[in-house]
Amino acid sequence: MSDEEVAVARTQDVDAPEAQETALTTTNTEVAAPAERKVKKIIRKKKRPARPQVDPSFITSEPPPQTGTIFNIWYNKWSGGDREDKYLSKTHAKGRCNVAKDSGYTRADKVTGSYFCLFFARGICPKGQDCEYLHRLPGIHDLFNPNVDCFGRDKHSDYRDDMGGVGSFMRQNRTIYVGRIHVTDDIEEIVARHFAEWGQIERIRVLNTRGVAFITYTNEANAQFAKEAMAHQSLDHEEILNVRWATADPNPMAQAREARRIEEQAAEAIRRALPAEFVAEIEGKDPEARKRRKIESSYGLEGYEAPDEVHFARGANAVNPVGREGFEVEYQERPMLENGDAANQAQYALPAPQEQSILSGGIFSSSTLAALNTAKVAVASKPKPAASAGPLVAYDSDDDDE
Repeated sequence: MSDEEVAVARTQDVDAPEAQETALTTTNTEVAAPAERKVKKIIRKKKRPARPQVDPSFITSEPPPQTGTIFNIWYNKWSGGDREDKYLSKTHAKGRCNVAKDSGYTRADKVTGSYFCLFFARGICPKGQDCEYLHRLPGIHDLFNPNVDCFGRDKHSDYRDDMGGVGSFMRQNRTIYVGRIHVTDDIEEIVARHFAEWGQIERIRVLNTRGVAFITYTNEANAQFAKEAMAHQSLDHEEILNVRWATADPNPMAQAREARRIEEQAAEAIRRALPAEFVAEIEGKDPEARKRRKIESSYGLEGYEAPDEVHFARGANAVNPVGREGFEVEYQERPMLENGDAANQAQYALPAPQEQSILSGGIFSSSTLAALNTAKVAVASKPKPAASAGPLVAYDSDDDDE
């Protein structure tokens, strides 16, 4: 390479940093456009009114067909005559509730504590939005007194002989019995599909060969609604269902499962009532609270941790100082007067015990004997009985000689 080529190459190397410096000093004077703010649009659908399920002219009060000799106007049935099969004489329900189409708001939505419409559950309510009862499914927040059901009907102390009717208030029954189901290979799928429409199901037990099913709902109100909605209805075939309340399950596993469910409900209610940090400390979810609890419950003893019964105890005799707040007794309140004036301290001062000298060879002290000598015992004298003044009425003999 010649000397001229080397000189040109060096000049290019020297000019390169100058070009870089010039490029670094250039600034962009253009102002960036502000980013477009995304606005989230919330579309709230207006709640629709409940529609009438049937035409009002469809509701007629016709007496039942005569099956006896005497008509009972109170029970709306015939008595006497030939005894017939009460299951074979059942007729199909006149309507069926369609929750997706029939539910909506009514006048009852404006009244707190309203009950659900029984005719809506049966699919024959003609009032629609003018109804005085709720036209929707019961939820977990719909709570009623134990002596009434979700339709406002009074419960009884015991179930009927056929396990029908409103039910009993002696126990919470969330299981319904469904009989006379058409037996098929997919009976379990059919039962689950039809009864899941009325609420959340906890457990389904189907006896395939007998055409019987037991459906347990998580909420008692949903079980009450499903019992009325599916009474005398059909599934996929033309059968007429026999829906009743289920008796208590004698299975020990079922009883243990029910007891565990009640305990979980009670624990959840307590968990919601307590503060969140207190619950986290008890359950051990907060690591900082767990460390603080370990230090506080040691009470200065290395390696010792007080149990929950001792650490969370509340009262005047609580070991934890925090548990004694608000329960101080008199002897615990007196040390607070150390910084007070002498008059207040003298007021709460305990009297000094007097020294009692014991006599030699005696049982009682000198102060006790002196007190006994000065004591005066007053004995009340009995009043003398007054002399009798004789009978109140003078007595005269009938004899003239006397």
